[in-house]
Amino acid sequence: MSDNMTLYNAVRTPPPEALKAITGGRLKGMTDINPMWRIKTMTEQFGPCGDGWWYTIDNLWTEAGAGGEIAAFARISLYYRINGEVVQPVPGVGGSMLVSKEKSGLYTDDEAYKKAITDALSVACKALGVAADVYWQSDRDKYNTRQEQPQTASKAAVDKLSQLWRKKGYTDDQLPGWSSKNMGNTPDKLTEDQVNRLIKAVEGWPDAT
Repeated sequence: MSDNMTLYNAVRTPPPEALKAITGGRLKGMTDINPMWRIKTMTEQFGPCGDGWWYTIDNLWTEAGAGGEIAAFARISLYYRINGEVVQPVPGVGGSMLVSKEKSGLYTDDEAYKKAITDALSVACKALGVAADVYWQSDRDKYNTRQEQPQTASKAAVDKLSQLWRKKGYTDDQLPGWSSKNMGNTPDKLTEDQVNRLIKAVEGWPDAT
């Protein structure tokens, strides 16, 4: 059984320089993995692309989304050699936005298919264990992001709000969302965004009379 994990264990941990935190958008809080690290890792294990490992682009297509948006998709087959023998292909499907809605209107990305292919390759490589530690540790990816609960407000944000509230002359029990007994602790029902909105609102309020 340990032999079955040899490849997985060899490619599972990317170096810190190959990782980048995603700080905005729907994928905020996730980790982006440098695609060139995947190529380097596959080359280290199997040899140059086109000889020790390679992939075929089996299909490219688009799907219409809401509000005029269009998504581009790619399906690939990943091949590699073990002991001189070519393995069965590992499939991978990836996608990227071709036409997306922005504040200024619809935007067309002329690199959408390239990004979709890169995404598809990452999916196929993940089946081999490439960067597995990132996926395992976070236990989340773009496929379940929409089901996640909003981030609970941090203690720092709550403390800032409570200090501002007292400075304005209001009592703890008047603070929306929680009472004085848990003042200074993370509230159960308020998110970071809600607390920050309260801070901005309270800054414009008059002092208590």
